[in-house]
Amino acid sequence: MSDITRADVEHLAELSRIDLTEEEIGRMTEQLGAINQLISKVQEVATPDVAPASHPFVNANVMRPDEVAPTLDREEVLEQAPDRDETRFKVTAILGEEA
Repeated sequence: MSDITRADVEHLAELSRIDLTEEEIGRMTEQLGAINQLISKVQEVATPDVAPASHPFVNANVMRPDEVAPTLDREEVLEQAPDRDETRFKVTAILGEEA
């Protein structure tokens, strides 16, 4: 038997401001009950020796040191642009902005 009742689903729907039909309430009661049973099953297996994890693999940021390097020449870069305005790239206006 499920620990989730029809009244629980109705209460959650009201708190969430979700209108559910009678059929949806019945289906949700069954589905949430099944999920609750699966969670109980997992809790039986979990032991205090197992550390909680959000991901199966340990990830770490790969960082490299900053190194000073020569930059690109502004004129050389702007010469390759399809359209330019003195020292800047010229692009199409977006979001209704006027040029």
